[in-house]
Amino acid sequence: MSLQQEIIERLGVKPEIDAELEIRKRVDFLKQSVQQAGTTGLLIAISGGIDSAVAAGLCKQATDELSSETGREFITLGVFQPYGDQSDIADSYAVAEAFNLKKRAETNIAEAVDEIAIEVEHSFKSLGIPRHLSRGGKGNIKARTRMVMQYALAFELNLLVVGTDHASEAITGFYTKWGDGAVDLTPLSTLNKRQVRQLASHIGVPQSVLDKAPTAGLWDGQTDEDELGITYGDNSDYLEGKEINAESREKLEKQYLKTEHKRSPIPGI
Repeated sequence: MSLQQEIIERLGVKPEIDAELEIRKRVDFLKQSVQQAGTTGLLIAISGGIDSAVAAGLCKQATDELSSETGREFITLGVFQPYGDQSDIADSYAVAEAFNLKKRAETNIAEAVDEIAIEVEHSFKSLGIPRHLSRGGKGNIKARTRMVMQYALAFELNLLVVGTDHASEAITGFYTKWGDGAVDLTPLSTLNKRQVRQLASHIGVPQSVLDKAPTAGLWDGQTDEDELGITYGDNSDYLEGKEINAESREKLEKQYLKTEHKRSPIPGI
């Protein structure tokens, strides 16, 4: 078995999908998870990107169906988490409007992140290596701080936290382990980026979100494809079992191998 075949099998990506069937399967998964956990619904952080938009649409459909079927109220809480002023925050709210999310909360992470960064820099100074926190290091703090806030809300409101992780991120390890990767449910996990877009077109994601370049929002101007040097087109082709150019294949497989620790459970002895 080639490494490509091994990765595809491990991540569970299909070479092609029926978007309507995939939506139905993932909505049912969310409904079943809520009922098994005995919670009152789902929490989804809406960044303004396509992944969280699709996840929000799936969550809202799931909790609406549960409310209708049981006669009890189940909610989807949409959470907006800008760092200071977020230039595309309107896209986050457009997603909430598109799916008629009644329950919303905005938790600005700027003060918390900046305070943590200051404390880390104090630690550097005490170690005799005065320096500023790196751009990537601060980006990781942003990801983790967002999750702290999501879980604080979810705990008090008895909700499950839904993540936006999918196979095109898993193959590159492009997330902060146990930061933005620590969630309760990942309804997009066996889809590549192209397939997430297919669901987006069927579920009603706003056009302004569909047109955006994918970003993790780690710093101004950051895009996933620039950061990794791999296009999502090549990434998705690879996960569908297609041949891609040798340079992209090598980059993708190197990235997969060096980020194995991010996909693995915490080891013990």
